[in-house]
Amino acid sequence: MTDSDDRRQRLLALTLAALARDNFGVSSFDAATGLSRGAAGTSGNQAFVLVDDQPARGLGAALAWATRHEVDTVHLIASSATGLLARRATQFHTRVTVWHRDDRTLIEAVPEAFPEPRDVAPEHMAFESIIVEAGARASIEHGVLAGEVRGLEVCRAVTDQHTGVHRLEVGVGEHDREAFGMLHGDTPTAESLRRIVRVVDAHRSPGADPHPLNRLGAERALRDRVLADPSLIGVATLAAAPPPVPRANLKDSIPCVARGNHTDGRDVIAVFSTGIDLDVVPFAADARLAACGGDRPDTDLVIVVPERDASPVTQRLSERLVHPARIVGIRYP
Repeated sequence: MTDSDDRRQRLLALTLAALARDNFGVSSFDAATGLSRGAAGTSGNQAFVLVDDQPARGLGAALAWATRHEVDTVHLIASSATGLLARRATQFHTRVTVWHRDDRTLIEAVPEAFPEPRDVAPEHMAFESIIVEAGARASIEHGVLAGEVRGLEVCRAVTDQHTGVHRLEVGVGEHDREAFGMLHGDTPTAESLRRIVRVVDAHRSPGADPHPLNRLGAERALRDRVLADPSLIGVATLAAAPPPVPRANLKDSIPCVARGNHTDGRDVIAVFSTGIDLDVVPFAADARLAACGGDRPDTDLVIVVPERDASPVTQRLSERLVHPARIVGIRYP
């Protein structure tokens, strides 16, 4: 830990202590420690957790900390994404109250609704055939049409905000698409896309040498493998599905979702992640809630990870769900 990290941890711990004292009358913590995303402490049978780094992904870390300290009530404090956190907290047996922080005042957060469904613009759907013919898989998430190669986005349909022109941009990420357009603007999109599909496919094929193109979107590469053979997780059919909330940045490592059926017709929601991600269980529960709503809260939920990442903490958190998830580890890569 650097000196600046240490100072930040001390400041967050002091802030949490002040918030707990002013809002809950807690004079001191029985146990207090730094948290990867903030600070945490216990008082009696209650945990107080202040999430400062990426609050939207802080519920898993808070629950893991509370589980380790054997408390059954959690006060989760954040300055943003509190409506999302409150919605995800409803899926757990552990009593979690989410508080929105406004300076030194705490306001209890209300679970927010999911984003309204968005259709892809008809002008964008016209690019689907180009994507497929180039050898990529067409992907639709929250109204956005993109093309993926082994889980990595290589193109996206966009509308120019200045001219209103619809086009298919080629590249990995917004900046890459802009750079590619400046360098190869006179190259036909179909030809450009076929070329990049071949390059990306070679780098993301099993056994390929390490390369930036096969380090990005590892969770999506895992999903791509299971989509090709759903029997790897014991289901009959499986298709990619949108995440519960839109991705802010395709280069961030965020779990991804698929939906399918067992051989007996029962629905299944599969969520894919790599590495030890403390927030994959809240994310997965949210994905099931988004897909099935309150009508089928016990729909089978499978969290798919590489065998090496099937950690005990993920299992413990899944058991804390009102309707527990199954953890399935597969050989990958």
